[in-house]
Amino acid sequence: MLNGEPLSSSAPPPARAEAFTFGEPTPVLDSRGLLDYIECWQNGRWYEPPVSLDGLAKTTRSNVFLQSGLTFKRNMLARTFIPHRLLSREAFEQLALDWTTFGMAYVEERQSVLGSTMALKPCLAKYMRRGVDLESFFMVRGWHNEHEFKPGTVLQLREADVDQEIYGLPEWLSALQSALLNESATLFRRKYYNNGSHAGFILYLTDQQASEGDVDNLRQAMRQAKGPGNFRNLFVYSPGGKKDGMQLIPVSEVAAKDEFGGIKNITRDDMLASLRIPPQLMGIVPQNAGGFGSIRDASVVWAANELEPLQTRLARLNELVGEEVIRFRPYEPPATT
Repeated sequence: MLNGEPLSSSAPPPARAEAFTFGEPTPVLDSRGLLDYIECWQNGRWYEPPVSLDGLAKTTRSNVFLQSGLTFKRNMLARTFIPHRLLSREAFEQLALDWTTFGMAYVEERQSVLGSTMALKPCLAKYMRRGVDLESFFMVRGWHNEHEFKPGTVLQLREADVDQEIYGLPEWLSALQSALLNESATLFRRKYYNNGSHAGFILYLTDQQASEGDVDNLRQAMRQAKGPGNFRNLFVYSPGGKKDGMQLIPVSEVAAKDEFGGIKNITRDDMLASLRIPPQLMGIVPQNAGGFGSIRDASVVWAANELEPLQTRLARLNELVGEEVIRFRPYEPPATT
């Protein structure tokens, strides 16, 4: 005290609530990187693709539904393809896979010494670049790892795009975010199990009457109940703690409410819609009693609506070659038993 008055002390400021966020979802129109395309940038020799082809290739392997759907289309095209002396079945399968994955495909005309075409060999679309003169083509695998093809020997097939006319883009590009979300949900669940956070239960013992020997025996029995790598259990001994003496508290599904099943199902439906493949043709097990309907009927409708247009677009190669090298037999649905 000073002169009979208490010393003044500065009181701490009252706490105030604060709210903040860690980030916002990035829409496609504002994204950068994989989906940032308006036009094809050119480096003086060739045009770069409007999207990362390496990123598209990695995305197909990140999701079982996406890769399975693209492979299904490849298989159906290969099933109906009629081999030609210039285009083998193996070469066509590579051509069809590049087409369904990247929305474009390339073949090189291997010529004889007399200038006639001996064979058509597919060029991996992931590494192909189109020259600034729009006539030359390059295969670029990396820095200082490039090959320029002989002029006039490479033929290109491409899907139409509304933003540029140099490269094609795949039909499933709009489902890219769903594919990545599906992968993220799977990776989260894997980490959830791998890091040991999925304890099976908590055995909570508070009874003071329990002897140390009984507690040790109980602890040892729990350790031997499960083998290494299985669900982990937690034993807590707190004598004189809460009531009820011994409690069994399950926590395996309490710690992570991540809606795993819902995310997987919704993103799967998005990808099937972008690929336009009925679920029964993808081997998906129905969750309702009615099922998905007849597989045979679904395959017939899919062949008419999707397979035939795919065949027609790939047959444009005949006009570029000047010979009917791509032919297809009519689709025959599986026989009923």
